[in-house]
Amino acid sequence: MELTLLGTGSPLGLPRPDCPCAVCARSRGTRARAATALLVDGALLLDLTPGAALAAARAGRSLVGVRQVLLTHPHDGPPVELPAGLPTAGRVPDGRELTLISGHRVRAVPMDSPGTGYEVVSAEGERLLYLPRGAAPAGLPENHQEPYDLVAADVTGRPDALAKLRATGAVGPGTEVIAVHLDHDAPTGADLDRRLAAAGARAVPDGTVLYLGEYHELPEVPRRTLVTGGARSGKSVEAERRLETFPEVVYVATSGTREGDPEWAERVGLHRERRPGSWRTAETTDLVPLLVEDGPALLIDCLSLWLTDAMDRVGAWDDGTWEESGRTALRERTAELVAAVRATRRTVVAVTNEVGSGVVPATAAGRRFRDELGRLNAAFAEECEQVVLVVAGQALVLRG
Repeated sequence: MELTLLGTGSPLGLPRPDCPCAVCARSRGTRARAATALLVDGALLLDLTPGAALAAARAGRSLVGVRQVLLTHPHDGPPVELPAGLPTAGRVPDGRELTLISGHRVRAVPMDSPGTGYEVVSAEGERLLYLPRGAAPAGLPENHQEPYDLVAADVTGRPDALAKLRATGAVGPGTEVIAVHLDHDAPTGADLDRRLAAAGARAVPDGTVLYLGEYHELPEVPRRTLVTGGARSGKSVEAERRLETFPEVVYVATSGTREGDPEWAERVGLHRERRPGSWRTAETTDLVPLLVEDGPALLIDCLSLWLTDAMDRVGAWDDGTWEESGRTALRERTAELVAAVRATRRTVVAVTNEVGSGVVPATAAGRRFRDELGRLNAAFAEECEQVVLVVAGQALVLRG
């Protein structure tokens, strides 16, 4: 199956007309995107957009052979004229199937919001799933018979759609995931590539031609990632984004509870509201058993609070206890954690704080915590395939 992406942007395109935002300002040249439309084997057009015929010509393709035009949603973009010779555009009722003269079989997949997704199967058996903007499937069977060869979906706007597809087996290790319907609420350029790669997806320029069933290298999702940064840098949001397309995640909160502290309760509440409802939460500092056992992905937030608890347990805040036994006991606990990270088979994303960049703590205990957190961060990072520093909401990949 040959798939030509005539456009990969939102209905208004990217950059949006007269939009002053930074993403639109950077979306020029090869980063510019027309409204999403897919041409399948020159015979099926999924979504009709302005300039479709010209877009096809730029990609070295023609719309002359198109026998069916299907829409995924009520048109809400600029007015579109039907190019001469094209059949009238329409939508297929949810669950209905149709067979084209070209041999393609098309099934309408129900969505959880207004719109229709389309499963397309070629005469040779290659399988494509195309989802509309802002929507996730609502009608896939629990145990999908076999993964799609390619899924084109709103990965940045609805990452949970990809999580659902993975949970049912519709997206497997060999499925190519292409992000479409890209808008200015997602980054562009290398920042977009980084975010999508963490989800096992990628974006391609308008006019790209893909061949389903052809061997291609898929984005490699890091199995262990450390995300570090200063206070309110956006490190927790960055960590959460890296797992939002996973079907199962255990969120490990090392903060515990603080009775009578409404400000802390508000912080915890905001974190909880951000997380997908399918995620489970474990409030614990006992990380080693979680890393040793098999299970879904872990998001550990955060190592600095784990260290605080570990120092409490060994009496590290007291100078005398520290010299007598605390230093040795803490190093043993840290070494046990690092060894568990090295041996774990689970996908792990851990958050930590970057400290010691300028201000020197006034107390010996404060300096001790700063030094031990620096050592812990370095040792933990050594066992991770990817290390990310977040500054002012911007993620800088230090490794991976």
